[in-house]
Amino acid sequence: MLRLVSLKLGRLYRYVKLAVLGSLAAALVLNTHSLLASLQRNELSERRFLQLNKCPACWGTSWCRKFLNGQLRLESWGRLRLLDFLNVKNVYFARYGEPREGSRRVVLKRLGSAQELADIDTKICRRATGRGRCDLLQALHATEFASINGDVRLLTPDVVEGWSDLVHCPSQRLLDRLVRRYAETKDSGSFLLRNLKDSERMQLLITLAFNPEPLVLQSFPSDEGWPFAKYLGACGRMVAVNYVGEELWSYFNAPWEKRVDLAWQLMEIAEQLTNNDFEFALYLLDVSFDNFAVGPRDGKVIIVDAENVLVADKRLIKQNKPENWDVWYESKFDDCDKEACLSFSKEILCARATVDHNYYAICQNLLSRHATWRGTSGGLLHDPPAEIAKDGRLEALLDECANPKKRYGRFQAAKELREYLAQLSNNVR
Repeated sequence: MLRLVSLKLGRLYRYVKLAVLGSLAAALVLNTHSLLASLQRNELSERRFLQLNKCPACWGTSWCRKFLNGQLRLESWGRLRLLDFLNVKNVYFARYGEPREGSRRVVLKRLGSAQELADIDTKICRRATGRGRCDLLQALHATEFASINGDVRLLTPDVVEGWSDLVHCPSQRLLDRLVRRYAETKDSGSFLLRNLKDSERMQLLITLAFNPEPLVLQSFPSDEGWPFAKYLGACGRMVAVNYVGEELWSYFNAPWEKRVDLAWQLMEIAEQLTNNDFEFALYLLDVSFDNFAVGPRDGKVIIVDAENVLVADKRLIKQNKPENWDVWYESKFDDCDKEACLSFSKEILCARATVDHNYYAICQNLLSRHATWRGTSGGLLHDPPAEIAKDGRLEALLDECANPKKRYGRFQAAKELREYLAQLSNNVR
């Protein structure tokens, strides 16, 4: 019965989608002239479209030469401003190519909706003048961002703590890493904040406060084995990252063997982000099928939305020994009626050395029968082959990982689930 309801909701989603597309087709016919103009322009070479005038209240300028020289072009549908109302997240697909070389697909992000970006300006103005509108560039010099000037040697926890999920509980070691790996400067490699130019320092702080995703990608880069999309550069309020592949959601009904491999990779990501040689725990606070993508050639699962990542320094936790720091923390199962629900306490994530949050998030929102997304249910491992369903081990491990019945049951279930999925997908290593 549950699967039948799921299928009906899935059909309803498709019907609504077709209706929207029909309305769009009519709108395009009525606006043929503006449509042709949009297709011919390369807005990615226009300073206004990039919101370059907002700098240094922007994400960076390292890729401006590539943008302004026309080396990036939006793909056909992305050029149509009539479709902007559907692109709430302001994510675009584009082709990037160096002269005499072939082009490749990249993903461009504004790092917020139009309203969220407008709110950035409003917040800056209110902090500086008490009014919602002002001269943005002048107002910046009257905010806390400007107070962290060239005389300040280091970016310290007491200054930025709580600005965003990334620095909800920052250690000096984490902040030094953010500054040293900051990609929007020509002189990267130093953890000294004063070595950045005034504009670079302002951009770093603005990014840290409003959407730290670029800093996550820079500080924990894919080149070093971290499961994030590769950061390429920025211009104004537009960042470029490497295109990974289709989102995880498109594999929801893939062959069983493929889904098992993807599930195994997801559990490996949960383990890597929780336990690694660097002793940084990266907790995923927003886990859904849209936040992961799969490489078309290597089939590798990558995190493509890293805005809501909390980093806890386990080395500092062990050193400071806050109350109950060595008591294993079990996340509470959240059986809510919405999609992609998670229950967590940031304060506890910051104060415990052993936490099962990432296992819980992956199991509940992606793999188990509790996972719901776009009108479907059953999770990525829905409808297993008869012999696996009859055996019952997979269902039991998924249930214990999502909603444990035993004390510390999720820790053991996650370990066994990783091993079992590896066996099923022939990925034993």
